[in-house]
Amino acid sequence: MTERNVILKLSNLSKSFDGLSVLKNVSFDVKEGDVIAVLGSSGAGKTTLLRCINNLITPDEGEVFFKGRQVERTRQSIRSFRSKVGFVFQRFNLISHLRIVDNVALPLVKVNGMKWADARKAAEIQLRQVNLGEKLTSYPSQLSGGQQQRVGIARALVMNPDIVLLDEPTSALDPSLVGEVMRVIRRLSSEGRTMIIVTHETEFAKHIANRVIFLKDGEITADSCPKEFFESKSDDVTEFLTDLSAIV
Repeated sequence: MTERNVILKLSNLSKSFDGLSVLKNVSFDVKEGDVIAVLGSSGAGKTTLLRCINNLITPDEGEVFFKGRQVERTRQSIRSFRSKVGFVFQRFNLISHLRIVDNVALPLVKVNGMKWADARKAAEIQLRQVNLGEKLTSYPSQLSGGQQQRVGIARALVMNPDIVLLDEPTSALDPSLVGEVMRVIRRLSSEGRTMIIVTHETEFAKHIANRVIFLKDGEITADSCPKEFFESKSDDVTEFLTDLSAIV
C-alpha cells in the first residue's frame, strides 16, 4: 500500500476570546485522502479550529504547515494557502444578487484573475457535478437550502483545492435536505478528496470518514478510526454520544 504524504500539519494551535480559552494546543497531521470528522459538543472549539486553519481567525499561538512549509501570517502567504484550501460555510454565504454560476465563478476571477467567460465555464462544470446544471442562472433565493449548500460546495471545489474544510455543512438544513448534501460529500470522499468536516452527523462519521477527532473544551481528547471512537468507553465520548442521541 502506497504511503500517503502529510499534506497539513497543525502544531499547538491555541485561541482565546476575552480571556476564555477556546482552543488549547491542538496538534494533528492530515494525510492526503484523509476524511476527518471533527466532533464535539457546542462550544468545544470545532468551528474556531477550522477558521484558525484557514486564518479566517488568527490563532494566538501555534503554526500551520502545508506540504511541509509553514504558512506565514502575511497577506501573500495566507492568500496563496487559501487558494489551495476550499471552505464550505455553515450558512452558505452566497451573494444574493449574483446568479449561482457567478457565485461559483467569482473566486476564479478574484483570486486567479481568470476572465469571466472562462470562469463561468469552469463554474458550470462544478455545478453539474453537484447536479445543479439546470439552475445555472437562478439566484440563491430561488434555491432550497440543500441546493444552496451544494452551490457552496461547488464554489469551494472550483479552485481545485488540495483540502476542503466544511463547517457543519448540514446543520442549517431541514432534515429532508440533509441527504442530498451528504451524497455529494460521499462522492468527494470516493474520489479521494482530502476533507476536514465539522459535523454532528454521526452516520457520516461512521460510514464516510476514515478518522474521528473529538474536541472537548478546546482540547483533543480522542483521535481514532470511527470504529474505535464509537466503541470507546471514555466518559467524554460516552456522554457526548448519549447527549446527541437524546437530541436526535
